[in-house]
Amino acid sequence: QVQLAESGGGLVQPGGSLRLACAASGTFFNINAMNWYRQAPGARRELVAQIFSINSTSYADSVKGRFAISRDKTKNTVYLQMNSLKPEDTAVYYCNVDARMMTGRLENFWGQGTRVTVSS
Repeated sequence: QVQLAESGGGLVQPGGSLRLACAASGTFFNINAMNWYRQAPGARRELVAQIFSINSTSYADSVKGRFAISRDKTKNTVYLQMNSLKPEDTAVYYCNVDARMMTGRLENFWGQGTRVTVSS
């Protein structure tokens, strides 16, 4: 199993910044893709950013140029730096990883979410 511990959410004014972190722990061979999703009230969960094992990245159009995803492989931790935040970025942000287990199987895990509120 893989446990994901998210941190860094909170209340921020429009135009402000927040940095989310998600640390993976447990028993696994390695972590492949690490992802951030978000779900706004009344909306579907959407993919925000991805970072792959070779450190290539992908972003939703709505956050390109404002958000940056990075990872520390030595700590099995993924970060999401969020700048120029807008009220429409308000959501619960979820960490999601693809982990290669000791059995060789690739499994997917979710964190419990951290709330981000952008409001004046």
